[in-house]
Amino acid sequence: MVFSIGYHFLQDRAAAEELAQDVFLQLYQNLGGLESPEHVVRWLRRVACHRAIDHARRRKLRPQIGLDQAPEPASMPPVGDPMLSRRLRNLLASLPEKTRMILILRFQEDLEIEEIAKTLAIPAGTVKSRLQRGLANLREKAGRVLAEVAT
Repeated sequence: MVFSIGYHFLQDRAAAEELAQDVFLQLYQNLGGLESPEHVVRWLRRVACHRAIDHARRRKLRPQIGLDQAPEPASMPPVGDPMLSRRLRNLLASLPEKTRMILILRFQEDLEIEEIAKTLAIPAGTVKSRLQRGLANLREKAGRVLAEVAT
């Protein structure tokens, strides 16, 4: 779950692994204050979300490495339409950080509105409105991409 949140938000396996490592180290340091297995899951989800957003903000300030410096993928890419998957990931990555995290938690992690609200410590109404605006924004951007492809 922690790695999945980091990977889908950051779109970078190494960064997601580093994020997961940091989150679990922090879990080990705070284990005494956690009361139940459910509390641990909520805590992990919340910390992973906040760490992913923080990492994305820091990454904007750091220079990116070139393609020739990137390591080869460790596994085969998933079967499917790679162009469509890449475009969807790019459209999702173009959304504001908080909205993107809500969409990932809702559709990738399959969390309900109330769980997302607890995880991000924001009102459920805010989650609903950001979710709605994020989906509308994605639809609009996807429509523009399709119009460009058609011409």
